[in-house]
Amino acid sequence: MALGKGRLVLVLACAAIAAAIAMPASAATVAVPSGNRNAEQPPIPGASKRRTQALKTSFDRKYEKIRDLIAGDSRLKSKIRKAAGQFGIDPIHIVGALVGEHTYNVDAYDQLQTYYVKAISYAGERFRFEYNGEKVSDFVQRPQFDRCKAYSDSRALWSCREEVWNATFRGKSVDGTRYPNNRFNSVFFEPFYAGQTFGLGQLSPLTALMNADRAEKVAGIKKISVDNAAGVYKAIMDPDSTLAYMAAAIRSDIDDYRSIAGFDISGNPGITATLYNVGEATARARKLARINGRKGGKRLPEENYYGWLVNAHEDELREIISR
Repeated sequence: MALGKGRLVLVLACAAIAAAIAMPASAATVAVPSGNRNAEQPPIPGASKRRTQALKTSFDRKYEKIRDLIAGDSRLKSKIRKAAGQFGIDPIHIVGALVGEHTYNVDAYDQLQTYYVKAISYAGERFRFEYNGEKVSDFVQRPQFDRCKAYSDSRALWSCREEVWNATFRGKSVDGTRYPNNRFNSVFFEPFYAGQTFGLGQLSPLTALMNADRAEKVAGIKKISVDNAAGVYKAIMDPDSTLAYMAAAIRSDIDDYRSIAGFDISGNPGITATLYNVGEATARARKLARINGRKGGKRLPEENYYGWLVNAHEDELREIISR
């Protein structure tokens, strides 16, 4: 029987509502396209340029060195694929983070074995994470951090503590102590010198601590403790565990951008590399959601100089890890 115009509109409206109700929540997530949003590479920080000049090399040569290290080491590629599989991510994300770190922050070691030797050397070190003689484990017991006690997961717990540091202590005087205007990791987690990251993945101690629970649960990595700084460094220097921490961090960044900002960044290794470089993915996802006024708004996540390089070489890097 033919429907009148009014009844037809009503039926179509009801069908649309029913479809919306039946639609899974993930359907609201916007997939970030592959490739770069910026036509030209964003500016490279001066510190990275100075480090590269001091080593009498270039970014192109450093990129080629880490590319060739990965391409020529079947054992390393196998470890990368294994870690990626454990955490349900594309191996290109781990490759991208490695390439970015060793192109802009450090020089790649020639052989994977070098990292094992370095890991062993840290086993006997005696140092701790502190600022002005106050251990970070004592510092985070201050009442300003009370809201963080609601979290038991290491990622949520340390992300909360980092947010409290930024809002309450960074660059401010609190209880008679003036705190540096610097990142939480730089102030409390660098007992040797500023700008410290270590190992194949150039992980910071804070990043490892944030992702310790997930690395233990998924990959069986031995639990690390903030009160055992030498143990933390040994873990991030060991290629087996550092790849698990890398994969856990990237997986968590992808999850945060999906659940908080409404974006699926799993198809863009330049974005995950950018987040690996700058850190604080949870806070950045919240900021993007606020800017857009909702999940999955018009403003897409953008790559920085580090992620831009990864996307620019994505095809080549995918070919390397697939061999």
